[in-house]
Amino acid sequence: TREVFAGKRVVLVGVPGAFTPTCSDHHLPGFVLRAEDILKKGIDRIVCTAVNDVFVMDAWGKLRETGDKVLLLADGNGDFARALGLEQDSSRWGMGRRSRRYAALVEDGVVETFHLEEPGKLEVSTADVILRDL
Repeated sequence: TREVFAGKRVVLVGVPGAFTPTCSDHHLPGFVLRAEDILKKGIDRIVCTAVNDVFVMDAWGKLRETGDKVLLLADGNGDFARALGLEQDSSRWGMGRRSRRYAALVEDGVVETFHLEEPGKLEVSTADVILRDL
């Protein structure tokens, strides 16, 4: 995390899983589409994390054409989500322990703004909401 956040302004997006419908069809694409607008507001990078392995995240990035716009970080064991207190039990959908959906503005490792979604929602953690924060 030091390498990602130290001395930088970062938009951090957490999603329950790569290739899941809301994450893949709506949440991540919004940040890819609005990346240029976000970066123009003084953001150094946009980072998206999910409880998936690095190979799944790589394939997801290629499919969604994230390129250099969004850095996808694997949280394979869910350690990052758990350390942030943002782990959820998605076992009833066959997905095990996952991250909650959120978006945050992080400056030099300190969370400046934070938007946590209610389960099953995508309303407060979108690229447009982050742009309004900036």
